[in-house]
Amino acid sequence: MKKMTVKKPTRFDEDTPGIDHLPIASESRDSTEVTGQEKAELAAAIPDRSKSTLEDAGRKITLDHLINRLNFVNFQDGRIQLHFSNRDSGRSRLIPAFPLPCSGPELECVWSGEPDGACLGQTHELKCILVPHGEKFIQAAPEVIEIHPDGCRLALPEISREISHRRIERQRCQNITVHLVQNSSSFPGSLLDFTSSSFRVDLRAVPPQRFDWIDAARPVQVVFHSGRQTLYSSECRILRVTPGRDTHSYALEPLKHEIQRYRKAEFRSDRQVLNPSPNIIFRHPLTQKRVDIKVVDLSGSGFAVEEDEAASVLLPGLILPEVELSFGNIFKIRCSVQVVFRKPLTGPEKRQRVRCGLALIDVSAHDHIKLLGMLHQVKDRNAYICNDIDLEALWDFLFETGFIYPAKYTLIEKNKKEIKETYAKLYQRSPDIARHFVYQDNGVILGHMATIRFWERTWLIHHHAARKSALPKAGLVVLDQIGRFVHDTFRIRGLHMDYMVCYYRPQNRFPSRVFGGVARYINNPQDCSVDPFAYVRIPDAVTAAPVLPAGWEIEPATQEDLEQLTFFYEQASGGVMVKAIDLDPGGWREEALCQEFQNYGFRRERHLFALRASGRLKALIVVNISDIGLNLSDLVHCLNVFILEPRGLPPEILYSALQQTLRTTGQQQIPALIFPLSYAEENGIAIEKVYHFWAFHTVHGNNQAYYKYLSRLTRYVQ
Repeated sequence: MKKMTVKKPTRFDEDTPGIDHLPIASESRDSTEVTGQEKAELAAAIPDRSKSTLEDAGRKITLDHLINRLNFVNFQDGRIQLHFSNRDSGRSRLIPAFPLPCSGPELECVWSGEPDGACLGQTHELKCILVPHGEKFIQAAPEVIEIHPDGCRLALPEISREISHRRIERQRCQNITVHLVQNSSSFPGSLLDFTSSSFRVDLRAVPPQRFDWIDAARPVQVVFHSGRQTLYSSECRILRVTPGRDTHSYALEPLKHEIQRYRKAEFRSDRQVLNPSPNIIFRHPLTQKRVDIKVVDLSGSGFAVEEDEAASVLLPGLILPEVELSFGNIFKIRCSVQVVFRKPLTGPEKRQRVRCGLALIDVSAHDHIKLLGMLHQVKDRNAYICNDIDLEALWDFLFETGFIYPAKYTLIEKNKKEIKETYAKLYQRSPDIARHFVYQDNGVILGHMATIRFWERTWLIHHHAARKSALPKAGLVVLDQIGRFVHDTFRIRGLHMDYMVCYYRPQNRFPSRVFGGVARYINNPQDCSVDPFAYVRIPDAVTAAPVLPAGWEIEPATQEDLEQLTFFYEQASGGVMVKAIDLDPGGWREEALCQEFQNYGFRRERHLFALRASGRLKALIVVNISDIGLNLSDLVHCLNVFILEPRGLPPEILYSALQQTLRTTGQQQIPALIFPLSYAEENGIAIEKVYHFWAFHTVHGNNQAYYKYLSRLTRYVQ
């Protein structure tokens, strides 16, 4: 018989230590081999062939199926286990062997080690062979034809059985670093294996550490790492400790089977059941095996799946860095998620099944809006997000609803060509910096609302309108859509939604009731604030000669100027506006968003100036420059003027300063929004309009009050 050169495995004989002492060898992906602990458990669990014919062992396996499986093991360069029993003592031995290609009822094997095959045949009797079959094994009882020093030749049986030695299969792990922490001592090690309810780790004590520093009666904190990425963290109790020579093995059980990634909320994302439902596909971060599981329901912030309890691979708290949500190979969404709960299902038909919930951690803006668009359509077939709009129908809608009224059209008519081009890019290219929500029936737009991310962490709501023929439903549907959009988005850091803001005129009843009503309902300016601005036009008379008197100067703003603005605003309002529009000292220089606008073919610039009198800061001026018509009321192509010290600041000097900033930045006449409103009122400035600036902190404080209030307004459109 031809000899093979093989790796020498660990021998398992009568002197093999107990189960908990056996090392787990590292394995390559898709390995067909079993661990030392499994060998010992299986050897102990295998029935005596004289007392059992395997009729009660498990599912029947035919000879053809067995041969195919043996050839698969050979193809994978894997091993099978031969279970021998000592004729005198009855003690068991599991001997690993390489199966050779098999085409009939005879199987030839080559020993994986050096078990002295000739002596083995004289002293031991072959009970069965164990062939890896996924997470189970095929147990076959062959007849021995020959045993020799290099291997053996066996006659395979017609019928074998599939067996499993455990209720829940243990998943073996690869290259996962573990740190166990107790009493400020951190013990390093590696993850050996896990189930969805427990796991085993191998720990080292680094001098001067001693293992008796770990109190097995008290909880420990356990963290899993893969490279620099944290995959899991949980408080655990120690089930069992197995001392080794240089390491100790610990069996651990998490104390909680549900984690609270976010604080509990009364208002929750709508979960939808799709038919057909998508699958999640990912490479398991602990085992590196490919996993494919059907989704049972999903929302814009997460989804749920169901698993067989015996083969469950989702450990509550585990982070899955790369998951693919596949919708029937039509389109795919890539994201990272965290397992937040695992619950056994009840009922006869649900026996041995578990449901796991997964929360979105990160997803691209493009993929997330695809998911939300589909979910909103499931809820209401006429509700769309970022759909490809017929621009002629959009303009017809904006004129017919009175959103573009005669006075506004007079201001924008001269730039109508540029405005049409801007809207073509916004509505037909769907850039990640803009979102639109439409309620339409048979192509006719009935309700519309849009948002744009004009500040680093802030989205501006604008362009809310509805046809009167649609009664209140269309306007409320898009309002409900944007509320759910915010709720499903604000927790995902990469989508930059810490704040939602809008401008509205207080005499307009609908936005006053909605946005002003929310602020009154929350009743905490640190969560939701409303600040009035005077909307003014700079007189043309000073356009030609914007000259400041002696002792006055205007220059680029500094960090100290922003700190003074923050202090002034806290005294004047106490709201969140300054942070929302990136004027707080920590974020005012952040201009990455300008480059993002440019990448999508848009313009966004911001210039900050300080107006001083004899060195004292009197006003801070922000020049916002954007595409004409990006907002049809010029609320993002304007001057924001903050009067910090109104005494001794006459309007004429302020006008000259504003004209000078426009000339410095190359702008023509654009409107100014002045805060506080009282400055314009007390100094006789011609106020064209009053706008309220509403700002809502999505991630702070009582944000649930906003969703509850909005839900109450829109409850009859569900």
